[in-house]
Amino acid sequence: MHEMTSRCGSGASMLVLSRKRDERIVIGDNIVITVVEVRGDKVRLGIEAPTEVPVHRQEVLEAMRRESQPKVPPTAG
Repeated sequence: MHEMTSRCGSGASMLVLSRKRDERIVIGDNIVITVVEVRGDKVRLGIEAPTEVPVHRQEVLEAMRRESQPKVPPTAG
């Protein structure tokens, strides 16, 4: 396994790992990420986490945040 640390746009560190199919990454005591399949430029991941830990794809989370923002009614002009 190769490990590398780099900086994210948010200023936090990102641990970059190389994994093969069926290999796992463990986060804390209760989150496990498994490489399920690698096909071309796509990687399928399985994520085991407690039900109280929300797990979303980034684009889904962004859409959920947009939907939860209060709607501003148009102003009469």
